[in-house]
Amino acid sequence: MTAGELVVVVAAVLLSIGFAALVVVLMRVLDALRDMRREVDDLKSETRPLLVELQETTDEARATVDEARSDLERFDNVLGSAEAIGDAVSSRVARTAFSSPMIKAAGFARGTSRTIARLRGQPLQRGPGPIEAGTKVLDVNEPPRELRSRRRRRRA
Repeated sequence: MTAGELVVVVAAVLLSIGFAALVVVLMRVLDALRDMRREVDDLKSETRPLLVELQETTDEARATVDEARSDLERFDNVLGSAEAIGDAVSSRVARTAFSSPMIKAAGFARGTSRTIARLRGQPLQRGPGPIEAGTKVLDVNEPPRELRSRRRRRRA
């Protein structure tokens, strides 16, 4: 065998070994791809029900938000109507209360009695006297204790 033939045989053996190694690597890649496809299929089969459930939950949440929004709009309308009614009623009630003939008559009687008392020279009475407030009795004509004690100190 000559050197040229030896080189060709060695090259053929090396190429055969390289080709065998390439076949082994490609077989492993093919196995890895099969495993990956299997895992992806399993993942798809597990996630499909979750995605369907997520879609249903999202639709329910959207419907609930729309319902809450419509309820809020109705409540806002009712509140606006209630405020308008309250304003209208309060002005009517105040007008009716202050223009009531009974109040006018009571004010006229009080004013008349004060005028007569002044003409006679009698001192004006400031009210019925002590007013009961719960368990305490308050005298509106008498100053609070703090003011009385200050006045006493100034006089002394």
